[in-house]
Amino acid sequence: MINYGFVKEMTLPFEEAVAALTAALKKEGFGILTKIDLREKFKEKLGVEFRNYVILGACNPANAYKALQAEENIGLLLPCNAIVYEKAGRTAVAMIRPSASMGSIDNEAVKPVAAEVEAALRRALDSLPGSYTSGN
Repeated sequence: MINYGFVKEMTLPFEEAVAALTAALKKEGFGILTKIDLREKFKEKLGVEFRNYVILGACNPANAYKALQAEENIGLLLPCNAIVYEKAGRTAVAMIRPSASMGSIDNEAVKPVAAEVEAALRRALDSLPGSYTSGN
Protein backbone atom coordinates (compact mmCIF):
# COMPACT_ATOMS: atom_id res chain seq x y z
CA MET A 1 0.00 0.00 0.00
CA ILE A 2 1.28 3.46 -0.81
CA ASN A 3 0.47 6.58 1.18
CA TYR A 4 1.47 9.11 -1.50
CA GLY A 5 -1.08 8.16 -4.13
CA PHE A 6 -4.22 6.31 -5.16
CA VAL A 7 -4.01 3.08 -7.19
CA LYS A 8 -6.85 1.41 -9.03
CA GLU A 9 -6.71 -1.81 -11.07
CA MET A 10 -9.00 -2.35 -14.02
CA THR A 11 -9.65 -4.78 -16.81
CA LEU A 12 -9.53 -2.15 -19.57
CA PRO A 13 -6.75 -2.67 -22.09
CA PHE A 14 -3.78 -0.32 -21.58
CA GLU A 15 -4.51 2.19 -24.37
CA GLU A 16 -8.19 2.36 -23.42
CA ALA A 17 -7.21 3.03 -19.80
CA VAL A 18 -4.93 5.90 -20.90
CA ALA A 19 -7.77 7.39 -22.96
CA ALA A 20 -10.32 6.91 -20.16
CA LEU A 21 -8.03 8.54 -17.60
CA THR A 22 -7.29 11.46 -19.93
CA ALA A 23 -11.02 12.01 -20.49
CA ALA A 24 -11.81 11.74 -16.75
CA LEU A 25 -9.11 14.30 -15.93
CA LYS A 26 -10.43 16.63 -18.62
CA LYS A 27 -13.89 16.53 -17.03
CA GLU A 28 -12.26 17.76 -13.81
CA GLY A 29 -10.51 20.65 -15.59
CA PHE A 30 -7.09 19.04 -16.10
CA GLY A 31 -5.13 19.00 -19.31
CA ILE A 32 -2.22 16.68 -20.06
CA LEU A 33 0.98 18.72 -20.39
CA THR A 34 3.36 15.78 -20.73
CA LYS A 35 3.16 12.14 -21.69
CA ILE A 36 6.23 10.02 -21.03
CA ASP A 37 6.16 6.51 -22.48
CA LEU A 38 8.72 4.62 -20.39
CA ARG A 39 8.49 1.48 -22.53
CA GLU A 40 9.51 3.53 -25.56
CA LYS A 41 12.21 5.50 -23.72
CA PHE A 42 13.79 2.44 -22.08
CA LYS A 43 13.93 0.70 -25.47
CA GLU A 44 15.43 3.78 -27.15
CA LYS A 45 17.92 4.78 -24.44
CA LEU A 46 18.78 1.47 -22.78
CA GLY A 47 17.90 -1.14 -25.40
CA VAL A 48 15.72 -3.00 -22.88
CA GLU A 49 12.16 -4.26 -23.06
CA PHE A 50 9.71 -2.98 -20.48
CA ARG A 51 5.98 -3.32 -19.93
CA ASN A 52 3.54 -0.60 -20.97
CA TYR A 53 4.02 2.26 -18.51
CA VAL A 54 3.03 5.88 -19.16
CA ILE A 55 3.45 8.94 -16.94
CA LEU A 56 0.95 11.74 -17.58
CA GLY A 57 1.68 15.24 -16.28
CA ALA A 58 -1.77 16.70 -15.55
CA CYS A 59 -2.44 20.36 -14.82
CA ASN A 60 -5.49 22.33 -13.80
CA PRO A 61 -4.44 25.90 -14.70
CA ALA A 62 -6.71 27.63 -12.17
CA ASN A 63 -5.41 25.54 -9.28
CA ALA A 64 -1.82 25.77 -10.48
CA TYR A 65 -2.19 29.54 -10.47
CA LYS A 66 -3.61 29.51 -6.93
CA ALA A 67 -0.79 27.29 -5.73
CA LEU A 68 1.87 29.49 -7.32
CA GLN A 69 0.31 32.58 -5.77
CA ALA A 70 0.65 30.92 -2.36
CA GLU A 71 4.12 29.42 -2.88
CA GLU A 72 6.31 30.39 -5.82
CA ASN A 73 8.55 27.31 -5.58
CA ILE A 74 5.63 24.89 -5.68
CA GLY A 75 6.38 24.46 -9.37
CA LEU A 76 8.87 21.83 -8.19
CA LEU A 77 5.84 19.65 -7.41
CA LEU A 78 3.84 20.45 -10.54
CA PRO A 79 2.27 19.09 -12.68
CA CYS A 80 0.30 16.39 -10.86
CA ASN A 81 1.47 13.00 -12.05
CA ALA A 82 -0.79 10.15 -13.04
CA ILE A 83 0.47 6.79 -14.29
CA VAL A 84 -0.99 3.93 -16.27
CA TYR A 85 0.83 0.61 -16.41
CA GLU A 86 0.38 -3.08 -17.03
CA LYS A 87 0.71 -5.43 -14.09
CA ALA A 88 0.03 -9.16 -14.01
CA GLY A 89 -2.38 -9.10 -16.96
CA ARG A 90 -4.33 -6.09 -15.69
CA THR A 91 -4.01 -2.36 -16.10
CA ALA A 92 -3.29 -0.13 -13.11
CA VAL A 93 -4.00 3.59 -12.90
CA ALA A 94 -2.45 5.66 -10.14
CA MET A 95 -2.44 9.32 -9.18
CA ILE A 96 -0.42 11.40 -6.82
CA ARG A 97 -2.03 12.42 -3.53
CA PRO A 98 -1.36 16.20 -3.44
CA SER A 99 -1.88 16.38 0.31
CA ALA A 100 1.08 14.00 0.69
CA SER A 101 3.35 15.56 -1.92
CA MET A 102 2.68 19.10 -0.72
CA GLY A 103 2.58 18.14 2.95
CA SER A 104 6.24 19.00 3.40
CA ILE A 105 5.61 22.63 2.47
CA ASP A 106 5.40 24.81 5.56
CA ASN A 107 2.75 27.14 4.14
CA GLU A 108 -0.86 26.99 5.34
CA ALA A 109 -2.10 28.75 2.18
CA VAL A 110 -1.14 25.71 0.09
CA LYS A 111 -3.24 23.20 2.05
CA PRO A 112 -6.69 24.20 0.72
CA VAL A 113 -5.40 24.17 -2.87
CA ALA A 114 -3.88 20.71 -2.33
CA ALA A 115 -7.18 19.48 -0.88
CA GLU A 116 -9.14 20.89 -3.83
CA VAL A 117 -6.79 19.28 -6.37
CA GLU A 118 -6.81 15.98 -4.50
CA ALA A 119 -10.62 15.91 -4.48
CA ALA A 120 -10.72 16.53 -8.24
CA LEU A 121 -8.12 13.84 -8.94
CA ARG A 122 -10.00 11.40 -6.74
CA ARG A 123 -13.29 12.14 -8.57
CA ALA A 124 -11.55 11.45 -11.88
CA LEU A 125 -10.18 8.15 -10.62
CA ASP A 126 -13.49 7.21 -8.97
CA SER A 127 -15.21 7.60 -12.36
CA LEU A 128 -13.08 4.83 -13.88
CA PRO A 129 -14.10 1.17 -13.67
CA GLY A 130 -12.10 -1.09 -11.40
CA SER A 131 -11.17 -1.48 -7.77
CA TYR A 132 -8.76 0.38 -5.52
CA THR A 133 -5.69 -1.49 -4.37
CA SER A 134 -3.90 1.34 -2.51
CA GLY A 135 -4.50 4.78 -1.12
CA ASN A 136 -8.24 4.31 -0.64
